Amino acid sequence: MNINNNMKIGIITAVCVIGLFVLSLLITQMPADGNNSARFGVLTLLPPLVAIALAFITKETILSLFIGIFIGEFMLCVTDLNIVNSIINAFLAIAHQIIACMSDPWNAGIILQCLLIGGVIQLITKMGGAKALADALAKRADTPRKAQLITWFLGLCVFFDDYANSLIVGPIMRPVMDKLKVSREKLAFVVDATAAPVAGIAIISTWIGLEISLIAAGFKTIGMDVSGFGIFLQTIPYRYYNILILIFIVISALTLYEFGPMKKAEQEARARKGLEPVKAFEAPGFDEVQPVEGIKLNVWNAIIPILTLIVGALIAFYWNGYSAILSGNDQALITLMKTSPLSFDGIFEALSASDTSVSLFQAALLASIVAMVMAVAQRIMTIEQAISEWIGGMKTIVITGVILLLAWSLGGVIGEVGTADYLVSVLKDTIPYWILPSLIFILGGLISFATGTAYGTMSILMPLAIPLAWAVSPDMGFVITCTSGVLTGAIFGDHCSPISDTTILSSMGTSCNHIDHVQTQIYYAGFVAIIAIIFGYIPAGFGIPWYISIPVATIMMFVGLKIIGEKVDFEKNVEEETA
Repeated sequence: MNINNNMKIGIITAVCVIGLFVLSLLITQMPADGNNSARFGVLTLLPPLVAIALAFITKETILSLFIGIFIGEFMLCVTDLNIVNSIINAFLAIAHQIIACMSDPWNAGIILQCLLIGGVIQLITKMGGAKALADALAKRADTPRKAQLITWFLGLCVFFDDYANSLIVGPIMRPVMDKLKVSREKLAFVVDATAAPVAGIAIISTWIGLEISLIAAGFKTIGMDVSGFGIFLQTIPYRYYNILILIFIVISALTLYEFGPMKKAEQEARARKGLEPVKAFEAPGFDEVQPVEGIKLNVWNAIIPILTLIVGALIAFYWNGYSAILSGNDQALITLMKTSPLSFDGIFEALSASDTSVSLFQAALLASIVAMVMAVAQRIMTIEQAISEWIGGMKTIVITGVILLLAWSLGGVIGEVGTADYLVSVLKDTIPYWILPSLIFILGGLISFATGTAYGTMSILMPLAIPLAWAVSPDMGFVITCTSGVLTGAIFGDHCSPISDTTILSSMGTSCNHIDHVQTQIYYAGFVAIIAIIFGYIPAGFGIPWYISIPVATIMMFVGLKIIGEKVDFEKNVEEETA
């Protein structure tokens, strides 16, 4: 056995060394001048492709991300055929990349708010609030249909931020779904599909500031000074993927039809007997945490901290943006804040200017304090015990922080090697006017899938897509459709990518195996994306309005699901168990 293992290790090592040598040989023959996307060419796709392929093959997310980062850094460090020197420099560069990601204020704020929300969830669970809320929801959500629809509705309610959505809705609905034998994979899909797709089209969210600023800047490149918010509103009906994925959840929930790996996951969940444990996330999570013995379950022990988190986040968003505007140099905005701070325009401008990572951290800290005070005031825990449980909840999120850091580091390396610029340069020349909205959507999806970031994809594509659309057809409606293709394509790719932070957080929040979540979700996201292209963006290229395309696309989703799917019946399983 040891001989076989040693042979495997030796073979893997030899293959890796040969692969690095070949990669070094290819890179040393490339011209060193110019940008990296032109220098590396198709090799720019190597880091994300390796990371994604290994994630699917090995199901080891951390290892896959690390290897992807290493390959990217190795490519940047190659100057000659001295592999040992390049490996050492690449390893040192990885450390610098991870530290740079950790020291970024935005990233640090996201990790901290994730940790704090983990602490809040554990406190809520120990106080019995989570179980009480799950029991209350279970009275209404007494079938898989109702449970999925309630999860969908909760996702719509937490519209203001995709991260908050993943971390709030998942833990609330997980025990309900487990009781009704709905798979963790289906729960993770519903949570993920109501995160970025909802926040991306909400008129008050943590996304809108970036979106409208990119839109306004893009139109300036064609000499048009427009209202970024006004154009944003006009893109909403043409955000076909966002809209259709939300409709698809409802169709799937009502029909109980599933296909692909999700069908298998749902069949396995339905076949689970009695108290048989649910297959969960690899890392320790909230599943093992139980309420303190002997306490009276109270739904308000969950509702009050969660409402504190949500309302606190909205207030923090506003106050952070309000303060930023008053300390800035834009006199028009300063006047607006002083004269009409609570008008629609005032609230909108404040939310657009807010630092969302800081605001979410502040809200999570406030919710933590409220939860601890409630636990102590009701004599459920002492202050020492409450703090200990709070810290214990944060420990369950540590692995998520590690994955996020590696995902951000891979994104940084991908940016340095020029993956996105290469994809744009290769695909941008295919521009028949009617196919351009679809092409932009597909390109946005590819870049976002490969890089794991919707924000970065929007930032890259928007300055290119708007001038390109205007050059192909100087019609405002056509340009707006292409603009929506950028925003929606970025969200589609981000929704599918195993290295996307929202995908990772959805897995963690629902205690679902991350790669299982990705493998089951990608079939559904791809199905909806195909429908969005064929019945949404291609017709839009010919000028067909959204109010025709969306109903037709909805019908085709229903028909397609009926054709390729199969009903995973709940009632039959209940009858079999009670017989």
